Amino acid sequence: SCKVFFDKDPLKIVRAQGQYMVDEKGEKYLDCINNVAHVGHSHPYVIKAATKQMELLNTNSRFLHDNLVQYAQRLTATLPKKLSVCYFVNSGSEANDLALRLARQYHGHQDVITLE
Repeated sequence: SCKVFFDKDPLKIVRAQGQYMVDEKGEKYLDCINNVAHVGHSHPYVIKAATKQMELLNTNSRFLHDNLVQYAQRLTATLPKKLSVCYFVNSGSEANDLALRLARQYHGHQDVITLE
């Protein structure tokens, strides 16, 4: 049920750095679809922070940890007062599902309009 993006001559990406991905032939491609627009692939700061965290604890947010609360406080401090609640999810699909459930609960409607 899952299609490859390219029917003919699919890309086989073997590495990435910054905003670029590189295929098995060494050809460079600008990455516009892999959710890396924030910091890019292999960003040294992100690698260092992720490594430091994984050395301490590598789990998901179902368990209590002070870092989750501290991050939520730092994040909401940068936002307007109306945006004072954080929901941590692990994917775009989970975020979309939660957004739909919250909207349905708030408005009491089940209808949804989407664009493709």
